[in-house]
Amino acid sequence: MSIASDAKEMQGEIARFRHELHEEPEIGLDLPRTQEKVLKALDGLPYEITLGESTTSVTAVLRGGAAHASADKPTVLLRADMDGLPVQERTGVEFSSKIDGAMHACGHDLHTSMLAGAATLLAERRDQLAGDVVLMFQPGEEGFDGAGHMIREGVLDAAGRRVDAAYGMHVFSSLEPYGQFCTKPGVMMSASDGLFVTVLGAGGHGSAPHAAKDPVTAAAEMVTALQVMITRQFNMFDPVVLTVGVLQAGTKRNVIPESARFEATIRTFSEASRDRMMTAIPQLLKGIASAHGLEVDVDYRSEYPMTVTDEDETHTAENVISDMFGDSRLSRWATPMSGSEDFSRVLAEVPGTFVGLSAVPRGVDHTTSPFNHSAYATFDDGVLSDGAALYAELAVSRIATLAAAN
Repeated sequence: MSIASDAKEMQGEIARFRHELHEEPEIGLDLPRTQEKVLKALDGLPYEITLGESTTSVTAVLRGGAAHASADKPTVLLRADMDGLPVQERTGVEFSSKIDGAMHACGHDLHTSMLAGAATLLAERRDQLAGDVVLMFQPGEEGFDGAGHMIREGVLDAAGRRVDAAYGMHVFSSLEPYGQFCTKPGVMMSASDGLFVTVLGAGGHGSAPHAAKDPVTAAAEMVTALQVMITRQFNMFDPVVLTVGVLQAGTKRNVIPESARFEATIRTFSEASRDRMMTAIPQLLKGIASAHGLEVDVDYRSEYPMTVTDEDETHTAENVISDMFGDSRLSRWATPMSGSEDFSRVLAEVPGTFVGLSAVPRGVDHTTSPFNHSAYATFDDGVLSDGAALYAELAVSRIATLAAAN
């Protein structure tokens, strides 16, 4: 039987595992219950298991049993992130989160269950593999740099040599019709940086602002000026996205506070724009503060780099998708997405690619359905077997190609 047909037979099992994960989401780098569930799913399969030291990661290595001419067997890595988000679920699904204030709102429960399904599919084909497979079950994708932690602990060399190719997958609850796969060679997702600003003034009575140093008006001017700066200092064809998500000041309407603060996320699609933002933002904010006679503390934090896929590995994934599911199931994005991913850390080290899969519930309009991270984001179980099959087939076909080339 084919990988796709075997995966279909496992659909119910994969869905049950997904529901178990969804009911107990965990946040950050410490996911003990999730790690326990993954280890249970791998129990009895012929994998060499390594647990993370700084995180609750799981690395599983499958040693291929087929003969290979070289001592250096080809190695392929497959990655799934496992963490949830601090979101109160409002989907109303039967298996909704039982953890108050936590939800698998980004679909990582699907990624983990699909990769666990692929683990079984690959183990059943161990004797056909002329190479090794590394499964990367990663915590802390949502702003905790879990991929960076796992790379530092050696996941890319877990099989004894550096992996030859790496593949990641991400489901979406919007954007594309149900079941559609999507890829893009080159820059696929933006870099992500954080901006943390504190404006320091002098408090006073709201009736006498001239006797104080009002940080609120200066902070408000800064928020607006940042948007204007982007339109005047950056090329519109090399976009920059800056969104202020936190704006805090004061305790009472007639009291001028001592300070005001705001936080922003910054997305860029080229190293040139990213470098420019790092210098332009502090320069602008310090100028505004000086004009108001205030001080400002600007903390610009580099976070995730751009997700840049390898062109050849992207073509490989596209061919596998077309062969397995037909050309109609594959889309190539014309432009990058302004979301960010710490799988970018992996792709900066080894050739690989990232594949999107739409899990928009069947019968729901993908153009208006709630997007990932929404408390109302829902993901259709129907894609689970296809995702598991694709994970497994990518490893099998890529190892076969690499082995033949040696």
